[in-house]
Amino acid sequence: MVTHTGPVFRVESLVVRDAAGRLMRRDVVRHPGAVTVVAELADGQLVLVRNRRIAVGRELLEFCAGKLEPGEDPPAAAARELEEECGYRAARVEPLGAYFTSPGFADERMHAFVATGLEPIPQRLEPGEELEVEILAADEVERRIATGAMEDGKSIAAFFLWRLFRKARP
Repeated sequence: MVTHTGPVFRVESLVVRDAAGRLMRRDVVRHPGAVTVVAELADGQLVLVRNRRIAVGRELLEFCAGKLEPGEDPPAAAARELEEECGYRAARVEPLGAYFTSPGFADERMHAFVATGLEPIPQRLEPGEELEVEILAADEVERRIATGAMEDGKSIAAFFLWRLFRKARP
């Protein structure tokens, strides 16, 4: 049974049977999927955004990201989000991997990409988006993750997928 439908996701209330045969109610967030982009400048620095997140009541340092539109190809969505949020067009957008963001209650699948060959263009923020672009060295991003100064899970996962990608393809 659907208990909520909004512009980004819907919530379903499910009755499931556990291994012991007991019936349990579980609420599940159904999400269309999303993308996040590790944007790498020619000098190796990374493009991030400070994003005001209402759910946690503060700004978070993140890689740009956004939900998939119906029928949208994840690499196309990644390129679109990079242009809109960061003001860069990428010559190349390559997959880093995909993962579930919070499988305990949601089916959102995040597709992570690396974008290179960046060319600056005007930002195209959506109404209500309050983003500031921040350029950081990869070592500084890692330091902020290690110290807890960077808390966004999708960005932390994407960063370490990017590190693996860079080790395999320097």
